[in-house]
Amino acid sequence: MSVRELVVLGTASQVPTRHRNHNGYLLRWDGQGILFDPGEGTQRQMLRAGVAAHDIDRICVTHFHGDHSLGLAGVIQRINLDQVPHPVTAHYPASGQHFFERLRYATAYRETVELAQAPVAADGTLAVTDAYILDAYRLSHPVESYGYRLTEPDGRRILPERLAAHGIKGPDVGRIQREGALDGVTLDEVSEVRRGQRFAFVMDTRLCEGVHALAEGADMLVIESTFLDEDVRLATDHGHLTAGQAAAVARDAGVRHLVLTHFSQRYSEPAEFERQARAAGFDGELSIAQDLMRVPVPKR
Repeated sequence: MSVRELVVLGTASQVPTRHRNHNGYLLRWDGQGILFDPGEGTQRQMLRAGVAAHDIDRICVTHFHGDHSLGLAGVIQRINLDQVPHPVTAHYPASGQHFFERLRYATAYRETVELAQAPVAADGTLAVTDAYILDAYRLSHPVESYGYRLTEPDGRRILPERLAAHGIKGPDVGRIQREGALDGVTLDEVSEVRRGQRFAFVMDTRLCEGVHALAEGADMLVIESTFLDEDVRLATDHGHLTAGQAAAVARDAGVRHLVLTHFSQRYSEPAEFERQARAAGFDGELSIAQDLMRVPVPKR
């Protein structure tokens, strides 16, 4: 059975707290796993969440601040220790190549797994697979930062009432799907386009064009909301978003499920992030991320 869900490994901004680990997010997308921003302690959080090194097919780092990347060393070594049987690809800002190499070879270990390095140097498509297209967009932060977006290719939804109207049943249903037409009836006449699911991951950034491009039409948007709205000046100065700003982006982009995360240690009451997100006019599904929670990608 295909599974599409977000496994939240950590939600803290800058420093871990007693209740929040550094960042870390695993997206299960059918049979593949994409690990985003593994901060310090990610390897242990994976154990607690039931995530294995074998589950990781791709690693996407938004930028090289420690709360988003210090866990790379342990995760990469664990991938090799467990002899993951498939290659793993790592994406990260090209300007941070030296940071990636330092983390990859932070200590001595035996390399047993092919780890492909695919740095990001500009907006555009990073990978095309049968399950998704992976794109990156530049964000606005004191260091180079990119957000990531997965787009499932559009498919088709067969409409039983139209099949019945044309007398198509049994093995002929599969035949018209494979061949595109049957006895003068086209596939378009008995089906409709099913838009592919879209997932967006936006971390440390001010409001910018990249944020809106990533969020547009997303079924799930995972986005930082480091500050509450009353601290908007701090957010702008340090290259971050407030809860209200993140929710307004989701509202305008038509996001179905908004996941707010990356919270400053100065706040102890998560309910206020939800209140401000609703006050900004977002009326879709809303999750205030907590460590080890699982969030299903909305079905279509």
